[in-house]
Amino acid sequence: MLAANPDLKCVVCYARISFDGRMKDAHGIEDQHREMTDNARQFGWLVVRRYTDNDKSASDERIVRDDFEQLVKDLAAGQTPEGYPIHGVMAVNDDRLYRRPGDWERYLKAFTAHEGRVYHDSNGLQDLYAEGFEIKGLVGVAMSLAETRKKQRRARNSHRNRAIRGQSVAAWRPFGWDDDKVSLRLDEAEAIRQAVKDVVAGASISEITRRWKEAGFITSRGNPFQYQTVKQVLLNPRLCGYRQIKGELVRDGDDQPVIGEWEPIITPKEWFAVTATIRERGQGTGLPRGGLVHKYLFTGILRCGNVLEDGTVCNNKMIGIKANDWLKYRHAYMCKKTVDGGCNRTYKRGDKTDKYVEALVIAKLEQQAASKARDLPEWGKEDQLERAIRSRKELERRWQEGEGDEAIDDETFFRNLPAIEERIKRLRAEQAEYLAKKAAAESAEEDIAASWETRTLSQKRELIKSALHAVIAVPGGKGQKAFDVTLLRPVWRSSE
Repeated sequence: MLAANPDLKCVVCYARISFDGRMKDAHGIEDQHREMTDNARQFGWLVVRRYTDNDKSASDERIVRDDFEQLVKDLAAGQTPEGYPIHGVMAVNDDRLYRRPGDWERYLKAFTAHEGRVYHDSNGLQDLYAEGFEIKGLVGVAMSLAETRKKQRRARNSHRNRAIRGQSVAAWRPFGWDDDKVSLRLDEAEAIRQAVKDVVAGASISEITRRWKEAGFITSRGNPFQYQTVKQVLLNPRLCGYRQIKGELVRDGDDQPVIGEWEPIITPKEWFAVTATIRERGQGTGLPRGGLVHKYLFTGILRCGNVLEDGTVCNNKMIGIKANDWLKYRHAYMCKKTVDGGCNRTYKRGDKTDKYVEALVIAKLEQQAASKARDLPEWGKEDQLERAIRSRKELERRWQEGEGDEAIDDETFFRNLPAIEERIKRLRAEQAEYLAKKAAAESAEEDIAASWETRTLSQKRELIKSALHAVIAVPGGKGQKAFDVTLLRPVWRSSE
């Protein structure tokens, strides 16, 4: 074609869009390429390659635009990877190509590495070789950057102002709420409500994740729930009607948490309790909790107390087994066979063992809960926080409204403000930690016995293991004898 028409211009087109997260169909990119193709046809140019960076910002230096980098490389080389010459570049607007000075300089250097090229955007044909065009381009980049930052500030301010007014600022439908982001989706809300109770009672995030998957729940974006997404749902203060920006609750002029316009799923006390529980677990290994699922309540917790011939105690972990069909009870606990490391000499009836040790554990947990709530000291720094907030308000008043000796200049205001804000931030963090501990203690004070039967087997085991190290089961001797509770000796954990 070039041989037949030496004046033919072989051009490349570059299209980019910053956000394609809603439809995810690249329609914005397609529209740009369609417009550039129509313009190329009017000029009689031949499009030999299309470069595309979809869903990528040009102003964020952390984002690598692969096709832009390829375009710069090909411009410098003078041809596309397929070997077609590049006589020009097309874009719907120059800010599709560059928004930062460094990108503009690299692009201009590669473009002008070869003579006679054309460039076309929404302003028509542009002469990138003209004297002073490099400065003109830098001015355009600076204006574009300023406009981008202005939009970002507006977006941040709008986001915060809407949060302060208690309006929903979620881009997607939050799990638990309907499409209006205000009213509850009852089945999801009930699942969250139950999950909060279960986690505070000892259930793991992994267990909640499995339960939600089995129930067929998916995220508002249509993805299956994973450990981290379930954790994010449960830690979100939206559950109790609060809003959080950058890890801090949004507060009103009286320093009280702003209540959102949406229906809450749980109470603030419940939210503080579940966040305290999850974060306390996070101080351990940081790994999802899970592991082996047992069929019987005291498998591995009961230990054989049989005294062997050499005078030592067997101390082997006992296992749960299905009882023989002719017996009145359904399961039992026994020491493993000698080939498996046990002595096979201790056997305990399952139902009565469970009932007796459960009663001991429940009594112990209730005693611990009452002691924990009673021994939790008051925070005692409310006055410090209130004084710090008053100091900040007074500083702002003297800066904005002060007259005469009361007035302070910008330098004084901004020199003193960071220290006050840091003190407020630290005190609020301490207050939030105290409220979380208080909520967890009050939640633990609830009637453990009444809610015991509603807990899953794994939740019961977690609570049992939090109260005792083991239960030593001493053999009752040969022959059938009445169940003797004195042959079950619990080894309690200390308060430490």
